[in-house]
Amino acid sequence: MAVVGALLLNIDAGEYPDEPDELFEVAGLVSIACGGHAGDAASMGRAIGLCHRYGTKAGAHPSFADREGFGRRALDVTPEALEDSVAEQVGAIAWCADALGVRLGYVKAHGALYHAADREPALALALVRGAERGLRAGAFTLVGPAGGALARAAEARGHAFAREGFADRGARADGSLVPRGEPGALVTDPLVAAARALALARSGAVDTVCVHADTPGALGIARAVRRELDAAAG
Repeated sequence: MAVVGALLLNIDAGEYPDEPDELFEVAGLVSIACGGHAGDAASMGRAIGLCHRYGTKAGAHPSFADREGFGRRALDVTPEALEDSVAEQVGAIAWCADALGVRLGYVKAHGALYHAADREPALALALVRGAERGLRAGAFTLVGPAGGALARAAEARGHAFAREGFADRGARADGSLVPRGEPGALVTDPLVAAARALALARSGAVDTVCVHADTPGALGIARAVRRELDAAAG
């Protein structure tokens, strides 16, 4: 994935009805909730429509089937059950994208599934296979942490992989994210988030930097990050 401001910034969205349209304009890629933790036909249609309006790349954002816990609780599921669930979620948003003539070329797991699948090769493979079934055509780019089971599963199945960092999440000394609910988990100062995004981009360790639509002040954060990344790209 090219390291340029427009595509480097990705935003997780399609989760709440009050997300500002401008988030879809400032992002290079939007990962859209597709029913596992949030989202329904109406919200997916709105999000895909906004991607179409602004020329923003669209991706599926499947999760554990856990709307009550917003997909942030690790569930004990078999790889077979996970594959079926991901196929259903990705298939639902692929249908919305097809209806509007939008290519859905990216997949990124949400929340607890993102971390569980990166630790467990069987879940990573199930996620990729489910996404293949849901999309029904061609290769896609899988977005996730560098160096884990997700990257290996993407490579094994012939898909591109985009290494991800987070502008609006705090990190520990070893690079792991501060768990949500702990002090320092969220970065809500736009200038701090922009500086973090720039450092990640310059490190060469990531291909894309995420801002979450549900972070307080997300639009201001995303705008600041985009400005900084665009300026650095020249």
